[in-house]
Amino acid sequence: MQQRPFKQVDVFTDQAYLGNPLAVVLDGTGLSTEDMQHFARWTNLSETTFVLPPTPDAAAQGADYQVRIFTTAYEMPFAGHPTLGTCHAWLEHGGVPKNPDRVVQECKVGLVRISRANSRAAFAAPALNRKDAAPALVQALADALGLARSKVRASQHLNNGPSHFGLLLDSTDTVLALAPDFSRLRSVMQGAGITGVGVAAVQPETATTGLIVRSNREARAFAGSPSATAPGPTDDPGLEVRFFFDHGNGIGEDPVTGSFNASLAQWLIAQGLAPKRYTASQGTCIGVQGRVHIHQDAGGQVWVGGDAVTCITGTVRL
Repeated sequence: MQQRPFKQVDVFTDQAYLGNPLAVVLDGTGLSTEDMQHFARWTNLSETTFVLPPTPDAAAQGADYQVRIFTTAYEMPFAGHPTLGTCHAWLEHGGVPKNPDRVVQECKVGLVRISRANSRAAFAAPALNRKDAAPALVQALADALGLARSKVRASQHLNNGPSHFGLLLDSTDTVLALAPDFSRLRSVMQGAGITGVGVAAVQPETATTGLIVRSNREARAFAGSPSATAPGPTDDPGLEVRFFFDHGNGIGEDPVTGSFNASLAQWLIAQGLAPKRYTASQGTCIGVQGRVHIHQDAGGQVWVGGDAVTCITGTVRL
């Protein structure tokens, strides 16, 4: 064992302890997969990452570092909050990117670009594979979530590395009131090969704006305001999101989920169900205030942005 630089950061928040925590081992050289998995299980966080030098092929393509991402039970090919959190920790630790305007991360899905053009970092959403779902699966998931089938406006299999499932519901209040049967939900997910199920709170499009109308106890957004299509960023939530995932020991609710928000945005924007720029709120029901900032550029690339705050800096013996 040796002392290795370590940080624990909070992601998708600008206030410590109100986002999604991430453990980052900033030097993972010499550690086996088993070593990494054992430590990730010990941290008991949704994800733990290990920073390594990029492989020669990736370095030749501009990669600044390689990251391996572990839940408490398995390695992930890609995840959003570990991407932004690792980038934040690497830069704060003294990492110098090849290009001052962006960081290029190597992970199991390939190379992921992270823009630094603005004060808030944002990663380029990986390519999305999506398909329609069988009605029987939608019904089974709705039943496991304690949800009337009539509340589901749209559904989709979503895969950008992780295999997720998205449900678009009729209102934010419907999402906030969900009371899932976790045992039943896990059974359905395992049968369908799904690692996570996410729900987004929306209301039908209005004829006047063509944008989602959301109405709930916290905020109103996209409700015909001229600012809804303004080019500048907004911190006013336009969607309420919840995400339930299988962490190996059962189903839990994730505070803030970058990979799901990435695939959700690609789906909704492509279908005209969301504007090209919006902010999603996640974690309300478990006491956090996650904010995920989405925008699609002129070339059609969806970017997923979020703040990060360092909570712990030190060394870890591994």
